[in-house]
Order: sequence, then structure tokens, then C-alpha cells
Amino acid sequence: MTLSFLCRQLAALAAVLAAAVSSHAQTPDVAPRPAAAASAPAAPASAATTQRVEVTGARGSDDEQRRRSTAAKIVIGREEIERFGDSNTLEVLKRLPGVTIPGAPGRGGPPRLRGMGGGFTQLLVDGERIPPGFSLESIPPEQIERIEILRAPTAETGARAIAGTINIVLREGFRKKVNDVNVGMQVEDGRVSTGAGWTRNDTFGDWIVNTSLFLFRRNVANASESHREDIDTATGAPVLERDARSASVEHRHGVNLNARIQWRGERGDSLMIQPMFIDNDGTTRSIGTIDQTLGTNLPEYARSDAQTDGRFTLKRLNLNYNHRLFDTGPRLEWRAGFGQGHWRSHSLRGEFDSSGTRLRTIDEATESIDRTTTLSLKASAVAGAGHQLVSGIELEHNRRFDAKTTLIDGVQQLPEFGADLQASARRYAVYAQDEWAINPNWAVHGGLRTEGIATDSEGANAQIVRNRSSVTTPLLHAVWKPDEKSRDQVRASLTRSYRAPNLSQLIARPGINRVDPAPGPNTELTADSAGNALLRPEVALGLDLAVERYLAEGGVLSANLFHRRITDLIRNVVALEDVSWSPGQPRFVSRPQNIGRASTEGLELEAKFRLDQLIDDGPRTEVRANASIFRSKVDAIPGPDNRITEQPGRTVNLGADHRFRGTPITIGANWNHTPGYRTRLDVDRVIVQSEKNAVDAFALWTFNPEAKLRLSLSNLLAQDSVGTTSVQSGNLLETSRSASRTFVNTQLRLELKL
Repeated sequence: MTLSFLCRQLAALAAVLAAAVSSHAQTPDVAPRPAAAASAPAAPASAATTQRVEVTGARGSDDEQRRRSTAAKIVIGREEIERFGDSNTLEVLKRLPGVTIPGAPGRGGPPRLRGMGGGFTQLLVDGERIPPGFSLESIPPEQIERIEILRAPTAETGARAIAGTINIVLREGFRKKVNDVNVGMQVEDGRVSTGAGWTRNDTFGDWIVNTSLFLFRRNVANASESHREDIDTATGAPVLERDARSASVEHRHGVNLNARIQWRGERGDSLMIQPMFIDNDGTTRSIGTIDQTLGTNLPEYARSDAQTDGRFTLKRLNLNYNHRLFDTGPRLEWRAGFGQGHWRSHSLRGEFDSSGTRLRTIDEATESIDRTTTLSLKASAVAGAGHQLVSGIELEHNRRFDAKTTLIDGVQQLPEFGADLQASARRYAVYAQDEWAINPNWAVHGGLRTEGIATDSEGANAQIVRNRSSVTTPLLHAVWKPDEKSRDQVRASLTRSYRAPNLSQLIARPGINRVDPAPGPNTELTADSAGNALLRPEVALGLDLAVERYLAEGGVLSANLFHRRITDLIRNVVALEDVSWSPGQPRFVSRPQNIGRASTEGLELEAKFRLDQLIDDGPRTEVRANASIFRSKVDAIPGPDNRITEQPGRTVNLGADHRFRGTPITIGANWNHTPGYRTRLDVDRVIVQSEKNAVDAFALWTFNPEAKLRLSLSNLLAQDSVGTTSVQSGNLLETSRSASRTFVNTQLRLELKL
């Protein structure tokens, strides 16, 4: 090989697109098997079936699963998940192609695909949607078997995936007996956190049992500061200047336990029981100050001191029974799920003037319970001429209980909303799909899914508001290989997808701003928040086109183009309203609204290879690189920068790791980059987010195959996360700039195989 290897490979990718007009290998008589899903039924005896059996029952490498899937899918296995020794799943996800994590490094929110915030990404755990309010951060990487990223929806996985789907698959299967123990500690800003994990795989007769247990104790600090400046644009003179600072320390501990209990019968029948239990609680102590040096509109207080005690508990049980109807009939898969997420918190907050005199005491208790029940039936069968048919029905019921009591100096606030509000959602879905291997060069995956959602939510004075919606989504995927033996292929997808508003967006209970509380006036920068029970689902038409080359010795080069056209886009809109919690004094309130159409498109590039594939006699260094470019436009908002909320212009990851021959040492590093960007939320409202660079590194010392010591360093640059919001109201320009500190995180972990 020569240094021109990569150039030749990329040129060949482009040549694949033009190869349609050239002749290629004659179609053989036997069609290949369709791409098999994890739960694919056994095929009848044929050449295709023989090929499937010869894989020795293994799932196949990550790249092989990706290559065989008709719908575009990226598979990340255990090796890559554990490479950096990350302390939480979000840190693993941030390095994957097309994934962005909002917020400061190490303090991010839900992961997004294609930079699209606002819930456009469908998040699954073992193929089931995560409960409302649940964070993937609650699942430690040690409990994950693999991560699947689907760039376009399928009828089976669900169409609530405008940006795509991230599916977290927990430990499963039995290839060999496993009894792993990990013990570690991490230090951040001088504070020590600890964790220990245990994973065991074993067999008991016809039963396979996978168990994962993780215990943790977390001690972290957060610090931020903000500067508010209001300027009279007619004169250019500032009329208000205000500085605020806040600091908090969080102490949290918890347990994560999940298991997968599987039984397999002689005729291929199987039963799987998946319990999950997560429990964590802790205390956060926070202190804040506000210092105003200019302006007559003084804040309500100068200093605050608060303590919040909170606890989160998740209980989930999934059941799966798989059997064949008669001897030659379709395979049926019955699934049932029961889950409850329970959030409780109590906050006692004191507010003081500059001399230390207590102005008021706020005693706030909140409790939310989400109960979810699911039931589904899927039928799959292998038909003639290379068809694999799947159809199914899904039912889901979710009920949310939302209780909140706020006492200010002993007086209850918002009495018209009561202490308890409820909301419920009922969902049904019916789908059918056909994965058809037309010939060795072509495979097509077509499906149709109809999904309906009905919600009931309480508003002020116990008024019930009902919301009904349904969406029918046709879905089409195709894969073409210029040559049946080629490792090149082209993918195309034409899909319809949607996003339904969640229950928290529908519940009308307001949140009152603390800096400018009611009753009394506030500004757009200190707006209250409230839900909107009349939201409609967002619906998108999507097109994806990808070119992939799988390298002979492992690795992949790919380029993916996508476009989404969205109708009924949901965005929070700030408006002046007459509200019940401030009689006679209108307040600015931020509510989610359907504001019209939007579009987004982008290019996603990915490369995974070893340097010795690029350079003759080069080092066996593993290189991983991906880059994405995003563009979007919201029609109802004038440009420039009228992008989809929180979507950056691009994201880049560049990483490598190397094992030194003859030594027990492996090292690696990764650079994650997201540029700063400016978003126009409305005609008069703009936010600016700073550039984000995160550098992570690790060193692994392998004593023997049963014992390893891993040193992980994350967020080595420790850049502050800075955001600015500007609002133009007449001749008044209000600007608020906030900066959150970040810290280097150092982790040392001992990994044992007992």
C-alpha cells in the first residue's frame, strides 16, 4: 500500500455512484438472504439459509451487522464502548457519528442526532422508548452490550424519529461465561466520586442469565456567572447592569441493577424476562448572588441560599415470548412492558437583601409519577423469492401524576392549579414491512406504519383538555451493490416520520420566574413558563442517500446526505399574557407553539481504519474520524440564523488509539469539536452559543487477560460554556450573557475478569 491509499478509496466511493451505467456481474440464480434483524425468524433450507448457519450463531462484527442491514444503521460494540473508560453513557455517545450533546462537557442533556434539539431523536433502551424524564446518563457503560444508531426510521422500530434513533442494548446473550468486576474512582475539581460494577453471564440448564449491578457515589460542583445589560438603542446608553453568580455542590449516590433471563426451547421457542431497577438520591446545596450597579428596576433579592433533596426511582419489567405458529407458520413475538418512574424533590430556599435580612422563604415540594404499560405482537415470516415479512400491532398507555406545592412565607401559590395535576396518553400503532432481497445487487425494505395518540391533561381549575392526533408514515429503504462481491454499496431512504409533544409540554401548570416573581411585571429574559395542551405533532418528510466502502481488513469509509422537511414545528414562543397568577399585571410567558414549516439538510462523513492500511509497514494505530455539516431554516422566522433550535453548523470527532507491541500499554485520545453558532428564535430574540472543544485521553495497562488498569482523562481543555440571549423590544435591547465552568475529570479504574 502507498500514501495514496485514502485518496483512491474516496475516489472509488464517488465512482460507485456512476457505476449504474456500467455493466456488472451477472445475477446468479440464488438470491442472497435479506438482512437479518436481531429477532429474525429461521429461514427455510436454501443457499441463503446455509450461509446464515455458517456464521456459527454469532451476531457478527459491528461492521458486518451494519453492512447487512438494509436500513442505514451504525453498530457500536463493547470494545468501542469501553475504550475510554467513560463514567457515563453520554460521554460515549458524544464521539459517535452525527451525535451532539448539549450543554457543558460532562454536564450535557439528552443526545441528539444531526444536531436537532427539541426531542427529534428517538431514544430506546432494548427497543423500548425510555420513560419521560429518564436520562441515558443513568445507565453506566458497563451495562451496555452495544449501541445502535438508525439514521432513518423503520416501520418496526417506530416513526417518532425525525432525526433518527439511538437504541441502547443492555448486556445480553451467552458466548462465554463472564464474571467481570470494575472498581474505580474519579476526581473533578478536587472532589472524589467512586463507583463499582459487576457483570455476570451464566447458564443454568436451558436458561441464560445476564446480570449487571452498578453502585456509585457522586460528588460534583457547578459554578456559573451571568451579566445582564439593557441598552437604550436610541441613545446608546445602558439603562441596567446586573451581575449574578451561583455555585452548587451535589452529593448523590445510587444503584443500577438490570438482568436478562432467557429460556430457549428445543423448537426455537424462547422466553425473556428483563427487570430493571434504578434508584438514586442526593442533596444539592446552592448559593447565588445578584449585584445590580445600574437601573431602577431592582431585583427581588441580593442573595439566595437553597438546599434541595431529591430522589429518582425507576422500576421496569419487560417480558418477551417468541414462538412459531404451527410447524411452518409465522413466528410470533409477544411483548409486554410495565414501568414506573418516580421523581421526588423538596427545596427550601431563603432570599436575603444586601444586609443579610431575610426577605422571604420559599418551601417547594414536587413529585411526579409516570406509569407506562405496553403490549405488542409481531409476526414475521420468510416468504418466497427473498421476501421477509414483518407486521405487528403496539399498544401503550402512559399516565403522569404531577404534584407541586409552593409556599412563600407559608402562603400557597397558584391555588387555581391545585396541588395535583394529571395527564394521560394512549397510543396505538399498526405496521407492516417487507425486506426483499431482489437479487445479489439489490435489497429493498418497505413499510407502512399508522400511529395514533390521544392525550388528556388538566389545566387551571381542573379543566380537562383533550388532544387527538394520528400519523400514517410510509417508509422505503434500498441498498444497491454494483458487484455482488463488492464491499461497496449505496443506500437510499425515503421516509415520513413525526414527533408528538410529550406530556410535560401539554400540562399547563406554570413555572414562575424567581428573579422577577409574580405578582408584578417581568421581562422577556425573565419570562414564566407554561405548557400548551393544544399542540399538534411535528411531521417530516425525509430523504437519505449514503455511499459506503467496507475495507478488507476491517474499517469503513462512508458519506451520507440527508434532508428533512418538517411541518407544524414546535418552538417555545415568549409573549405577553394576562395570566391568573398575576391579576391586573400582564406577564411574559414562554409556551410551546406550532409555528409552521422548517427544513434541515446535511452531510455526514465517517472513516475507521488502521494506519497500516494507509501506509506500507505503518503502525497498527486505530483511527476513527467523523465530521458532519448541518444547515436548517425555520420558515416563520426571518433570517439570517433562523436555524432549528440548538443545531450547530457542524461537528467533528478525531480519535486514535495504539497498542505498543511488546508492552502491556495501550493509549488513545479523542478531540470533539462543536463550533459556536447563532440562532434567531423570533424576530426580536437571538441566542448565541460558544464553541465547544472536548479532549479526552486514556492509558490502559494490561497485566494479563484477567486484569487491567485504566487511566481516563476527560475534558482536558476545561473550556467554559458561554451562552448569550438578546431581546430587542422597541428601543430597549436586553442582553444576558452566562458562563458555566467546566473541570478536568480524572478517573482510575481496575478491571477484573474473575
